[in-house]
Amino acid sequence: MDDKLLDILVCPICKGPLLYRKAANELICKPCRLGYPIQDGIPVMLEEDARKVPAEEEL
Repeated sequence: MDDKLLDILVCPICKGPLLYRKAANELICKPCRLGYPIQDGIPVMLEEDARKVPAEEEL
């Protein structure tokens, strides 16, 4: 994931910063506890495609 792209991407819901999780190939929003998938190198920033991060999963 390109660092410049990470600097400009924000959560579409809360507009907060995103954390890149390389192992899961997703962008995580800590406040919303959502994981946005990256497919073919392109972040899918749609709420309906985001994974709800369980409370027991460490961020």
